[in-house]
Amino acid sequence: MADSDAQRTKPIAVGSRVTVIRTSGSRAVDTEPQVGIVVEDYVDIVIDNSDLGRDWAPVLRWAIALDDGRLVFAAEGGLKLA
Repeated sequence: MADSDAQRTKPIAVGSRVTVIRTSGSRAVDTEPQVGIVVEDYVDIVIDNSDLGRDWAPVLRWAIALDDGRLVFAAEGGLKLA
């Protein structure tokens, strides 16, 4: 298996180098992809939006320390391996 194939199938976990994907509802002013390292995975405390009775303010699963020093949070599906 090629390295690119292995990278696509490898799950994102704490310590993974990732690119933060902007979502359509994002209000971020950054238009460039943001790269960093996953520092926390809140999978154990994420609540499904349907259980919340609302579709706004989604629960964000991942904490990412960006290369520029900022800490950002991303929802499930909001990251890809860098």
